[in-house]
Amino acid sequence: MPTTHATAHAKAGMIARLNRPDYDRWANQIRATGGCRQPILLRGKIEHWDTAVGRLLHRYTTRTEPDGVLRLPCKTRRASRCPACAEIYRADTYHLIRAGLIGGKGVPETVTGHPTLFVTLTAPSFGAVHTRKEQHGKTLPCHARRDAPACPHGRVMSCTTKHNPDDARLGEPLCPDCYDYTGSVLFNALAPLLWKRFADSLRRHLAKLGGLALKDLRHHLTVSFAKVAEYQRRGVVHFHAIIRLDGPGGPTAPPPAWATAGALTDAVQHAARVVSALIPAIDDQPARLFKWGGQLDIRPITLDGDLTEQAVAGYIAKYATKAAECVGTLDRRINPLDNLEAFNLRDHARRLITTCMHLGALEELAELRLMDWAHMLGFRGHFSTRSRRYSTTLGELRAARERFVHTEEVTHGRLPLFDEDTILVISEWEYAGKGHSAGDQLLAAALTGRPLPAAEHPVESRP
Repeated sequence: MPTTHATAHAKAGMIARLNRPDYDRWANQIRATGGCRQPILLRGKIEHWDTAVGRLLHRYTTRTEPDGVLRLPCKTRRASRCPACAEIYRADTYHLIRAGLIGGKGVPETVTGHPTLFVTLTAPSFGAVHTRKEQHGKTLPCHARRDAPACPHGRVMSCTTKHNPDDARLGEPLCPDCYDYTGSVLFNALAPLLWKRFADSLRRHLAKLGGLALKDLRHHLTVSFAKVAEYQRRGVVHFHAIIRLDGPGGPTAPPPAWATAGALTDAVQHAARVVSALIPAIDDQPARLFKWGGQLDIRPITLDGDLTEQAVAGYIAKYATKAAECVGTLDRRINPLDNLEAFNLRDHARRLITTCMHLGALEELAELRLMDWAHMLGFRGHFSTRSRRYSTTLGELRAARERFVHTEEVTHGRLPLFDEDTILVISEWEYAGKGHSAGDQLLAAALTGRPLPAAEHPVESRP
């Protein structure tokens, strides 16, 4: 196969980098980023001054670095953008979640005795879609219906295919013209509000079960949670949540005797059933009331049962690094002027994005910012959130890692040991770009064993 101009250019850049005298230092920077696919490039310096004697103790400047820049990991959570940084985010999330289930990282081990449930809140149906069904280890036909009627658009609403897990049709409507794209987009946009109202209703019902006024509940009980949003192949989100009952102040105190797993289950069932969000009549659409779907899953978390703390932490952490890629959309914001036909999109994803653009232009829905979040199919909430007292934070985990790296640098003599009480730190930094050149990209992939990015994710570099 003939070599393209772009490939030849990339190889020429790779050879030029290999022949540079500062290649070893560049390779060390690449390894230090952990194989980041789109490193942040900074230009500047940092100085440490002893204020007691006015003496410069240490200076670092990027002037002597390859290309005159310092390369730092991008720290994105999206695996589609940077698998290396997303893996760190996933691991941090795993430890954060697990600490809230078995203790550690500031959480006492007694938390294992607190009532804790794994709850899945789903979306309602917006039309029949191709699905993979299993029963007793056997794959069942998708939508096998005897004498299935035809829809108003002439399509027979039946599918006898036993879909494979990687079948591209999974999540696609049996009839795209019958599918409620408006409802799907609006549900995604309202999902964060539904969660807030669910959490508020949960606390109100627990207060009622305990014979307390809502304002007094915090003196007896704390509801701690950690949740993650997951996209289904049909393009709507549902939430997986760990919900735990603590005493006042968080996990250091046990909940009151009446706050049992049974009481929590009752409160979850009640809150999931009663909360709703209303969209007034817009355009040619009547007013719509959105609620959670009927498939509510509530399961206890155990240390040695079917649903262990390791399984739950791994499940939550896995979805914390994903977005709407499984639906076939993009992982970046879409400009209203973009030609969607130029992107490699599934027809279902394209219709959802187009619906976001159409609804986003309506003044009545301006606060939902559907145009800004069209690439997320309307969902604008945080993918991974937790209550303040659930466990540690991602910031604390990162700070601990930075302290460890600094200690290692001092121990091995790469940094001098300073008296922090008398040290003045002066730093000057400016953004110099992001990502690798085509040639550097090839070398970085070889050095770190990370695959090259897909062609649809262009790389920016301004060293």
